Amino acid sequence: MTAVPADCALYTTCIASEFVKQLFDCNVAGNAQSISPPLTIDVPTMLACQHLARVLADAYSNPIQLDLDMIRYNEALHKRSTGMVATHEDSLLEKFPHGQERLLEKPSVILDSAGHIILWYLPDAISPWIQAEMEDATIGMVSLLMKSMTSGLDTQWRTFPSNFHASDRRQLTPGCINLAPCWFMQGQEPHGLPLADGFTPDVLAALKGKGGPKIIISMQRAALLASAALRVMHPKLYWASVTTHIKLARWAVERGLSDMSTCLQFWASVFNCAAVICNRQCPLHQDPSSTPEGFDVMSSVGHYCNGLMTLSNLGIRLQYNLGAMVGCSGHFVRHGVTYTSDRIVWAWFIRDSLQNFVGTPRPSYATYMGVD
Repeated sequence: MTAVPADCALYTTCIASEFVKQLFDCNVAGNAQSISPPLTIDVPTMLACQHLARVLADAYSNPIQLDLDMIRYNEALHKRSTGMVATHEDSLLEKFPHGQERLLEKPSVILDSAGHIILWYLPDAISPWIQAEMEDATIGMVSLLMKSMTSGLDTQWRTFPSNFHASDRRQLTPGCINLAPCWFMQGQEPHGLPLADGFTPDVLAALKGKGGPKIIISMQRAALLASAALRVMHPKLYWASVTTHIKLARWAVERGLSDMSTCLQFWASVFNCAAVICNRQCPLHQDPSSTPEGFDVMSSVGHYCNGLMTLSNLGIRLQYNLGAMVGCSGHFVRHGVTYTSDRIVWAWFIRDSLQNFVGTPRPSYATYMGVD
């Protein structure tokens, strides 16, 4: 296990994550033992961690097992499946039929037939003051959001203008941006071990220059909470991501990449990338760049109602109200969201190409009894 330098924002995240894990263990065991909060985290963060741990424990105590083999389903998926090709989806549904559709409203963990964890559903996981921080930070990204929409093909739905709607509140700007202290440009992600003279990652343009650290700092508390959730959801992926972060930071220092070093120092998330999305319609889709074994974490805030997340290949819908957090593999779960009014999503994800770049092995699937 790689030690995190104390001058990195990730250091505090790791301390808070262990606090959440200890609280989670006590809650699941029904142990009334008092866990003293670390002195290095402030009161709002402490309260948010305590609340998150309770919701995680509630979800863990409510497992829902499906008659579905996650590994075989992933093997049947096209390698770059987007979840938007009707013939492929019909074929998958024929091979892997689901039962009667159900609506979930309480914290839950969804499992496959072998006990692999497919998804964590955590309604009301994000405390109101953290939601307010996320909204304020998103408002501060107005110039980036304004530039994010494209005029390309409508198949590029993530940034296609017709999929966005104007805000009921003047401060919110529709758009979708990716943020990452390290990123391989499209088409440059290595497959297998990268060659010594091959492509190398760079800071995404949105974070370059003086404004980058300011944006990253505005996201730190939400980054900490998503990371703490992953500490419970998928421990092996969590520690692999911590290791990757430290290796990337060392590589950036050795190469004299000051922008990347600064961004990594302030980056408080174990996830190496984030998408900030405001007022976008979300059709049913899959994320082929995610790994089948990994988890993305989606956090939803704003001023909306009638939120509903559909998991079409599982036969499940989730009540997706303000403050909800969902952790799953976007590669595996075909998902879409409907809602009314203003919605902000911060989606935290991990690019396996970065873990491959520094030689971090890819973790296996998370299992229900393997949360410990």
